[in-house]
Amino acid sequence: MTPVRLLRDVLLRNPRRLAEIAGWSVLETAPAFLVGFAVARAIDDGFAAGRPGTGLAWLALLGAAWVVAAVGARQVVLAVARIAEPLRDELLAHVVTGALRRASGAFQAPAAVGSAAVARANLQVELARDAFAAVVTVVRGFAFTLVSVTLGMLTLLPQVALLVLPPFAAGLALFLISLPALARRQRAFLLADERTAEELAGLAGGLRDIAACGAQDRIAVHAEGRVEEQSAAARALARVTAARTAALAVGGWLPVVLVLAGTPWLLANGAAAGVIVGALAYVTQSLAPALNGLVEGVAVSGVRLAVSLDRILRSAPPAVPVAAEEPDGHAVELRAATFAYGPHAEPVVDRMDLLIPEGDHLAVVGPSGAGKSTLTALIAGMLRPDAGAVLIGGVAAHRAARPGRVLIPQEAYVFRGPLLENFAYLADAGRARVERAVAELGAEPLVARCGGYGGEVDPGALPAGQRQLIALVRAYLSPARLVILDEATCHLDPAAEERAERAFAARGGTLIVVAHRLSSALRARRVLLMDGGRTWLGTHAELVRAAPPYADLVGHWEPEYA
Repeated sequence: MTPVRLLRDVLLRNPRRLAEIAGWSVLETAPAFLVGFAVARAIDDGFAAGRPGTGLAWLALLGAAWVVAAVGARQVVLAVARIAEPLRDELLAHVVTGALRRASGAFQAPAAVGSAAVARANLQVELARDAFAAVVTVVRGFAFTLVSVTLGMLTLLPQVALLVLPPFAAGLALFLISLPALARRQRAFLLADERTAEELAGLAGGLRDIAACGAQDRIAVHAEGRVEEQSAAARALARVTAARTAALAVGGWLPVVLVLAGTPWLLANGAAAGVIVGALAYVTQSLAPALNGLVEGVAVSGVRLAVSLDRILRSAPPAVPVAAEEPDGHAVELRAATFAYGPHAEPVVDRMDLLIPEGDHLAVVGPSGAGKSTLTALIAGMLRPDAGAVLIGGVAAHRAARPGRVLIPQEAYVFRGPLLENFAYLADAGRARVERAVAELGAEPLVARCGGYGGEVDPGALPAGQRQLIALVRAYLSPARLVILDEATCHLDPAAEERAERAFAARGGTLIVVAHRLSSALRARRVLLMDGGRTWLGTHAELVRAAPPYADLVGHWEPEYA
């Protein structure tokens, strides 16, 4: 999606909001229509005619218009914010989408992807939202002011418009012609400024190492190059800014000169002194400030908006549509599956062959870093193998329909909202079915703590074990026939862990458990040991006899049960 199309969609998505902005804008620009006419009538029909009361009445009317305009301006700001906030949400979706795609497809470390996404969300998205609101406000204000002033001058004396509008249009045209070059130079300056700031911030953090290595001179030359790059960009921007100044002079001040020079002509066409002053008021109090606001707003906020949108939209690579396929059952098969976190990294899963038939209960064990969580991510379709295949029911895992499987990680996701909605997030489950699942998993104390099924869940206030229980009940209620528990019970006590695993085993379907304790392996039908690229598969008793690393692992575990 291009930035122009995105902004167009955001603006046109809710015509009612645009109509609301237009309505309040009419009130906000009422003084622009009235200022010249009211001043002219106050002078000609009031003070110059010896009727000060009439003059004061016209000025009071103008003052009332400013009060109304203040109310309209406040409502315009609120209405623009209601349009800008959905843009922020949409841009955040792009940022998150891009981060997730890079994490799953570009083999970046999760921490690196997360940092980049957070930085982009905090800086670029907020900058784009603010710039968008500023541009909408400025362009809208300019358009309504121009229409109001034109109508006001025609009402005052049509000949005034002939002196004011042509030079104003020429100044506006000069600005629009210079805008592409101005935008390029402004963009180059912004990027150079950011690069300089990033460079100097990095150098500040490494001053001790730079001094220790004796690299001061080389680093100084490098930093000086960045500063000179920014300086050159600033000089180029200053040169093209002259066109902006010329546009303001032609559009904002040449009309003043023409009105003063054309005063005899205006007087000959029936204008009085008040009309001349009113015409000058239209130019100096409305048109010139509106043009100045447009030039400043579009030249600065518009360029910032374009730069930010370009970066954000580029951060989310286009999605490659993957048609979901219904697997033939939920048996899991790995055929020489290989996966590494990077092109030069050692494989975490190396040419693994594995068959997990339907209805199996498999425990996956091994030391930290052996690839257990990577294996579960491959089976869940969150990662794709570099070589070989990972199949669910004969379908590639990343193509298999999602409702057929569920993965519960070590840190469960719980959202703020009613407890019942958290439980039933993955299933259309009635109250009675939810209550049975809660009873099976022993989550009654959790329900009581939350104040019942309608109680509000505050994720930050719940212990990790209770957050895991919510996720376990949610998975239990889901239609998935393949359940993957990646140390999903690590925050539960042994008794609660046993109850949860037995409930899932009795539920039916295929169960894969990354074991946190020896008891999980003892309860499983089969055990998969992953250790240093090697794997062993069998029952607990078979592995104790045939796999020395498993016997050692059991030896470390058994003191817990002594």
